Amino acid sequence: INFQNANAESRVYNINNVLEEKNMDIIAMARELGKAIQQDERYKRIDAAKKANDEDQALQDLIVKFNMKRSELTTEMAQENKDTDKLNTLDKELKEVYAEVMANENMAEFNAAKHEVDDMMNFISTILYGSVNGEDPDTIEMQVGCGGNCASCGGCH
Repeated sequence: INFQNANAESRVYNINNVLEEKNMDIIAMARELGKAIQQDERYKRIDAAKKANDEDQALQDLIVKFNMKRSELTTEMAQENKDTDKLNTLDKELKEVYAEVMANENMAEFNAAKHEVDDMMNFISTILYGSVNGEDPDTIEMQVGCGGNCASCGGCH
């Protein structure tokens, strides 16, 4: 039996266990962050807005109408001999239905709530990316617009 080799293998095994435990700690913390996000008022607002959208039959009908117009437009655009007048009419109708969808009170609430959640998630991403790049997580501030330094960016909008 080579005890030196056995001790080295034991140390490698122990180091791998520690690294695996640390990795699981980070994953557990990410799961806790996910739970905390779901308790945040911004999440609750978007969740309620999604449910309101789903229950709004007039909005659902508009969405179906929009999807049908979009399909018609796509089909017409794929035609070999395009009818420009028909394309213009379908495009106009599609934009009108889209405007109706966006003007719906529940959709407007959803979009406002989504904007807040997106801002929160972008800030969280900025903190995480900054941390991975060696920045102090406690000093990373929310970015207002693009500063040109992609290292601490949560992504372009």
